[in-house]
Amino acid sequence: MPSVPSPEPSASAGRSARFRALLLHWLPFLGWPRPDARLLRGEFWAGMTVGLMLVPQGVAYAALAGMPLVTGIYASLVPALVAVLWSSSTRLGVGPTALTALLIGASLTGMAEPGSADWVALAAWMAILSGLLQLALGVARFGWLLNLVTSPVLNGFTQAAALLILASQLPALLGLRTSWQALSDAPSIHHFDGTAAAFGLGSLALLMLARRWRPGFPSAIIIVGLAGLASWWIGYADHDGAVVGHLPSGLPQPYWPGWLGWDQFGQLLMPVLVVTLVSFLETASSAKVEHQQGGTRWNENQDLIAHGMAKVSSGLCGSFATSASFSRSAINLYAGAKSGWATLFALALVLAVLLWLTPALYHVPQSVLAAVVVAAVTSLIKPGVLLRLWRVSRVEALIGGMTFFLTLATAPRMYWGVLAGLVMNLGHFLYQRLHPRIIEVGLHPDGSLRDRHLWLLPPLAPDLLALRMDAELDFASAAALERRVADHLAAHPAVRHVCLFALPINRIDVTGVECFARLRAMARAQGGALHVSGMKLPVEQVLRRGGLLDGPGLVLYRTDAEALTALQRFCS
Repeated sequence: MPSVPSPEPSASAGRSARFRALLLHWLPFLGWPRPDARLLRGEFWAGMTVGLMLVPQGVAYAALAGMPLVTGIYASLVPALVAVLWSSSTRLGVGPTALTALLIGASLTGMAEPGSADWVALAAWMAILSGLLQLALGVARFGWLLNLVTSPVLNGFTQAAALLILASQLPALLGLRTSWQALSDAPSIHHFDGTAAAFGLGSLALLMLARRWRPGFPSAIIIVGLAGLASWWIGYADHDGAVVGHLPSGLPQPYWPGWLGWDQFGQLLMPVLVVTLVSFLETASSAKVEHQQGGTRWNENQDLIAHGMAKVSSGLCGSFATSASFSRSAINLYAGAKSGWATLFALALVLAVLLWLTPALYHVPQSVLAAVVVAAVTSLIKPGVLLRLWRVSRVEALIGGMTFFLTLATAPRMYWGVLAGLVMNLGHFLYQRLHPRIIEVGLHPDGSLRDRHLWLLPPLAPDLLALRMDAELDFASAAALERRVADHLAAHPAVRHVCLFALPINRIDVTGVECFARLRAMARAQGGALHVSGMKLPVEQVLRRGGLLDGPGLVLYRTDAEALTALQRFCS
């Protein structure tokens, strides 16, 4: 008699597989490809390309956020490491970004002096609170909430924010020593530092040319380095020129910003919500490109967790909120990065800068940093976006346009623009749900059921009202359907039967069940019946639990063809 194989090996294999899946869930970096010489060679060059962009952009975006310049390098190190280790999207360029930096700088205006200890503490709290919110959303698997922000709202906000960034950088780029108001009151060329303007405009021209000539080349670090050498050679800092100045060397130290007062918490609440939203939408746009290219599925909840942890770590290093940069992520992919190993090489370069090379940035003119920001932001300005949207949907184009103008009008509290866009978009969505498409159908010569009035078709039967509603039968649409039937029956007393072609109805709630009962009662009051064709199983199950599929006054058909054949006899 053959022996029965023991189930123990298969059970052991199952436990091992579950343990490995659990381990990869909590420690995603364990699933990275095992490094070999060929992989590491490609990852090294991709990492160097991104790392050489990351340092000058980090310093420039710190200036945009009103933070000490070295915090831009801090935000490029620890948060990027945390994000790549725990993210499902390992090839994103995580660190400071222009939009997030602008939001931070604009939100804190009036609350503290830029660059002061109070400002740094508030920016750190913004990073911590935003990170905790993202972490909570990811753990609760609420990544779907990102779908509330539509493309028109995001485009309108992005275009306005890009213009605000450009406006904020013009004084430094042109070497303006005073305010625009003072310049308009007493116009004079002496208000400008010609050397700073030459550095800024020259660097901007070189950056733009380099981007057109070779987009994937890390031109920023070369241009910044050459500008620093030229500044040192002419003694620009010695003549009171605006330069980066001394940056502390060494790793970031653990930082606790102190407890927030309730008034400060209230002032930060709305900015934190918008920073969370905008920064993760930046991440989403880059992550979708990465996963489409790799043929993998994007796990938005895991990325919410990873980038939430990254923001918290940034705040605890005394830095500001981070995000995924679309430009650096695109260059990482363009340079051939295959995994998170490329990011680790980029971070090794940032670490080397922090440990040994920060003195090399001393003589870099601040106008050059402004040029780096302007060159990066010009790619966000796309005037044709709203015009193209107008051809597709005028309502959504108006929502995008209003978001754009309100973002500009409410600056520096520019977060009101995106919040107003969200409210308008949700209002438009609710209006559409409250006014579903309900048509009276007739039989088209091609055999399909179409809008009877649009196609000038005869009714299916003389004493029949045949309707189709292209929406769910729920609290939002039930009143519109009931009103349509009641108005028609009141205007046409000869109509006795009502037929609902229910194939488009995927779901029904309690309000819909009550509406269904009233439709049935109205048809019976006319001396006829309610006919329903193509009812889907989820709807049928709910109605059956409500006891509405039994008794007289209701006729059900599985298919529209069956309904058409029966109605011709029933209603003649």
